[in-house]
Amino acid sequence: MRVATWNINSLKARLERLLAWLGTAEPDVVCLQELKCADADVPLEAISAAGYETAAWGLGRWNGVAILSRVGIADVRRGITDQPMFGDATEPRAITATCGPVRVQSLYIPNGRDVADAHFPYKLAFLKALAADVKADAAGDRPFAALGDYNICPTDDDIWDVDEWPGTTHITEDERDALAALQAAGLADVYPRPLKYDQPFTFWDYRNLDFPKNRGLRIDLALANPAFKAAVTDAYVDRNERKGKGASDHAPLVVDLDL
Repeated sequence: MRVATWNINSLKARLERLLAWLGTAEPDVVCLQELKCADADVPLEAISAAGYETAAWGLGRWNGVAILSRVGIADVRRGITDQPMFGDATEPRAITATCGPVRVQSLYIPNGRDVADAHFPYKLAFLKALAADVKADAAGDRPFAALGDYNICPTDDDIWDVDEWPGTTHITEDERDALAALQAAGLADVYPRPLKYDQPFTFWDYRNLDFPKNRGLRIDLALANPAFKAAVTDAYVDRNERKGKGASDHAPLVVDLDL
């Protein structure tokens, strides 16, 4: 079985690339983030023609999450328990479903923007709520993984040059402590192999030639419970999908399972 996560950075803008990638990578389940479209605008027919069912949650602005599956979708849940609001809105940042033998959660963790911004405590509050939310699935016998764009580099090795990011989000002690608390709830990092270079970065900014210079971050993660982690046979970052015109600034993270 193949499970993947990908911050698509606009489903509408990247639809043709997504459909082509589904045909070549042949994942059974895909967690998508940053749809940037409302539920009514999700291209269900095109995705269905590719052989996938869709569960999505989007409001038509930023954010938005989805799960695509060719092994069935059941028990879909939008959001997380006690999800914090930002301003007066509950943002579409989490969707969970059972797909065949696995249960997956597609996550788009708040960016944080800046440590002095109101978005930063919102990010930490979201992660705290998430740590409580995943406990039941993490402790269960069914393979479960919380996959998505976490907007956190777990270690200094997960950023091309930590000295270039002094005092910024993604690498602060508070964020890493929140990620550690999430893992302490019963989830382990499925560390992927890179297709090129030494580090399996998943994000490269569009600016400053960051991708060809490999100035990247590893911020897209698959955090798995013991049953899911035990079934992993391979994991890699599909760096090739970051190449070319019209690519997302993230590459898919792909996990193969003996299920």
